[in-house]
Amino acid sequence: MCFTMKRFVISKSILCLVIAFTLAAAFTGGILLRGGKAAHASSQESTKSHFCANLNKHYWGSSGAQMYCFGSQPNGPAHTIGTSPNVSANVNAANPAEDRSPAGVQFYGQSETSIASVGSYVVEAWNDATAFGSPCLSPGFKEELTGYGFSNNGGASFKDKGGLPNNNCGGDTYNGDPAVEAWRAGGTPYFYIGSLYNPPFSAPDQRSKLALAACAVNGSGSSATISCSQPIVVASSSQCQTSNGFTFCSFLDKDFLTIDPVHGRLYMSYTEFSITSPGTIEELAVCDIGTPTGGTGPAGGKAGVPVCFSGASGSVTAPSAPYLVIAPPDTVNGCENEGSYPAVDVATGDLYVAFEHNSFAIFGSCGAQAVQEVVNYVPASCLTLPAASCSGPVHINTVSIISLQAAFIPGYNRFPMNDFPRIAVSDAARTVSIVWNDARFHLAGDILLQSFNLRSLTSVQTASVRINSSTGGWHMLPALRNADASGNLNISFYGRSSATTAVTNVYAALAVNPRTGSTPANILVTTVATNWLNVSSDIVPNFGDYTDNFVIATPNAPFTGSKLYIAWSDGRIGEPQPFEAHTQV
Repeated sequence: MCFTMKRFVISKSILCLVIAFTLAAAFTGGILLRGGKAAHASSQESTKSHFCANLNKHYWGSSGAQMYCFGSQPNGPAHTIGTSPNVSANVNAANPAEDRSPAGVQFYGQSETSIASVGSYVVEAWNDATAFGSPCLSPGFKEELTGYGFSNNGGASFKDKGGLPNNNCGGDTYNGDPAVEAWRAGGTPYFYIGSLYNPPFSAPDQRSKLALAACAVNGSGSSATISCSQPIVVASSSQCQTSNGFTFCSFLDKDFLTIDPVHGRLYMSYTEFSITSPGTIEELAVCDIGTPTGGTGPAGGKAGVPVCFSGASGSVTAPSAPYLVIAPPDTVNGCENEGSYPAVDVATGDLYVAFEHNSFAIFGSCGAQAVQEVVNYVPASCLTLPAASCSGPVHINTVSIISLQAAFIPGYNRFPMNDFPRIAVSDAARTVSIVWNDARFHLAGDILLQSFNLRSLTSVQTASVRINSSTGGWHMLPALRNADASGNLNISFYGRSSATTAVTNVYAALAVNPRTGSTPANILVTTVATNWLNVSSDIVPNFGDYTDNFVIATPNAPFTGSKLYIAWSDGRIGEPQPFEAHTQV
């Protein structure tokens, strides 16, 4: 765990670098790993100095960003308990036998999970530590830090597919932070897996990128397979500078996806760490994915071959602007915006994006600014192709929170925790809702809900609603993606019975009316709890900085059904693994 207080910046920074280089040397024989590839640290350190040297000092970065900068970061049974009869068995979507480098080294750590489902098919994706010791074009694309699994039986079992396909691993590699979406176009189920996608430090083009794989389900039923495309670049750095012969660019982080199944649009929201002005920028990319019948969309895109408009073109000497800026940098205080998540109103095509403002408020002048969850409304009329017809959101609302940023959570091997909001639209309730972890009522945190009326973003509840029914221990990293067929919300999260234990379960609140003013009942999702003090992990954070859930996609309005899939990082076998469970709602 590497972080710095202001008066200890030099000594702590040196310690962090020593740890990072020592760990890298342990895995690579004296060369620095980054994205599953190696580069000589002595000649390449300058190219990453702007972003990586300030990570954890002046701004927060995702698990993918931590792996990009520092590579492998080592961190070690569990208590059997009952579960709700309505929840399926807990299934490991990965296979630990796949987590071995070509040299025969076992690696430990799959976390940061995302999930989506359509029909009887499910895809779960995760950060995969196996890439730390796997060279370019390893069997199964093990060098990619983004791994995934496929189920053709409704989540009863999964096939570990290794890393996302990438024949360009000598140039750029997937760097984790996956997001998964799904829909059915022309009768064929499609999945999209978004991820960080970055060059080695030795590459002449140092633009940070985001990419996705378009994956089609082939065949049907228990014989169905999945095939994923080569990387499709969705976004890239809009800022680059050259100094002393080295080029460095802004860094893209925390991507997440949502689909407009009516108009055939795939949206990706993300954060850009600016190098030309203080703070960070929340941005949006969009891809034309064709028509619901499987035809070509208005911009030439199809379900299996998306056409994206996002600033992914250009070059390191002339980088291009993003499709749409959701929130510009905080030029007054340089406070960080981070953790954006998008949600589409399928009835109108309007888009809502939520993120956290001042997400690293424990240092500097930002310590006097409010930490806030921000919700933005972007009308469908703005989201034209190839360029947006407006310059930003029409309406914005905020919720000031009591952040968990300064919490050292037992068994969580990274500081700080985040409070990023998750978001969903309910047309039935005419609301857009966010959930996040918050310490206002309880020092160890609660999961809170706040809903807003569509378009106007006026608040529905006069006070945020607590979602966790137990208040005994830590509650963190909630998941919320889409409303179910009845327009209700389904929220899952990590929870503990005591603030002094690292024993962790996953809970869920099902069929929550977005306009509720009272705490709903919770169910237990996990069949085995994890004591995170006893779990070995090669990556930081050991159980990720987000969880996920997804209400099954359907081909017709309201485009979701009544089956909920839940994904989380689970340590019951002694290392983090990407687990899945499902239930009817």
